[in-house]
Amino acid sequence: MLPVPAYLRRVPPRAAPSVFHLHYSDRFFALCAWTGVALSLALVAGAGDAVPLGVSMLMWAVLWALYLSIVNVGQTWYGFGWESLLLETGFLAVFLGNEDTAPPVLILFLLRWLLFRVEFGAGLIKLRGDACWRDLTCLYYHHETQPMPGPLSWFFHHLPRPLHRVEAAANHVTQLVVPVLLFTPQPVASAAAALIVLTQLWLVLSGNFSWLNWITIVLALSAVDGSLVADAPDLPHPPLWYGILVIAVTALVVVLSRRPARNLLSRRQAMNRSFDPLHLVNTYGAFGTVGRIRLEIVIEGTDEPTVHPGTLWREYEFKGKPGAVRRLPRQFAPYHLRLDWMMWFAALSPAYAHGWFAPFVERLLEGDRDTLRLLRHNPFPDAPPVRIRARLYRYRFTTWHELRATGAWWHRTHVREFLPPTRLS
Repeated sequence: MLPVPAYLRRVPPRAAPSVFHLHYSDRFFALCAWTGVALSLALVAGAGDAVPLGVSMLMWAVLWALYLSIVNVGQTWYGFGWESLLLETGFLAVFLGNEDTAPPVLILFLLRWLLFRVEFGAGLIKLRGDACWRDLTCLYYHHETQPMPGPLSWFFHHLPRPLHRVEAAANHVTQLVVPVLLFTPQPVASAAAALIVLTQLWLVLSGNFSWLNWITIVLALSAVDGSLVADAPDLPHPPLWYGILVIAVTALVVVLSRRPARNLLSRRQAMNRSFDPLHLVNTYGAFGTVGRIRLEIVIEGTDEPTVHPGTLWREYEFKGKPGAVRRLPRQFAPYHLRLDWMMWFAALSPAYAHGWFAPFVERLLEGDRDTLRLLRHNPFPDAPPVRIRARLYRYRFTTWHELRATGAWWHRTHVREFLPPTRLS
């Protein structure tokens, strides 16, 4: 929908460093992706601890470089804040050492600095953004209007309103007070990390936020005092070159942190922004504004040659985003359904659909196999439709009474046309 070769012709390597500037083909892209999968599995299996320190660091560096290459050509599909979060965390992981090396204190504090920016940035953007965060009413709406509800979101939405206010207040404490405690002596820092982990697990239960919650949990573990659960082993002193490299990386991160730190203090705080093409030090934040109503785009097709009042339109079903009102939302996180997320943004404003929605509809009209694999249900298995249209609906969670009476988790009302009936020219 947004071809990489066309993007590479417009953007110089300096602005978006990527191995694909050297060569691009779909097969080469797939090779890089599967190489990353294989290397990840090897590291999870302990390969990084079975090789010398330098080789282990190289394995982590290759993993980071491959994902950076994909993110920097991914355009809209890879524009989410957790892409930068994964890259920044992955870069610091290169310098954590292996089984024979104690994690450098400097790198551990850089991980805490990253966690602080994730949490504190999200807390500040809420206070500076929507008034409902200040009057503690945002959770009246959030569970229903979040990008991709999970299987328990309906139940979270129907919690008593006083409990929603407690949720909002607890969020402010966890994001604005607790992160400061990460830099205090133990065991206070470990207690602060534990509170962040509990908050993230609450978010895991209440919605689908890709791997954002899980990587935040991993970062929080860097602040936990390991001696509380096990004795620290005696390890040899690390090589001199490794110590020098760690100091150099720390100095680099400190220098690059100036702009993200200034952004935190700015009244015009930006969310989820990278200040360098390598995504080494970024700014984060989420839900500075909470929607009061949920809008969804429903895409329908017909195989009838002419459109008339009695035309039969059949609906395309997406894997994660709400569609059929009787279908309970599923759990997909930490997997990231990029198309479903972008459909949520497009419903907020057609500007978010610019560039990719028309090619998406075109591929549905062509019956493109790879595009149809992104969907849960293709209502035209034998031949593509003649025309496609898109309609905007308002969705809301049903009440307990409506659920018992109809078996529907959602109630929807037609708002307006999003895309008139369209066919291939």
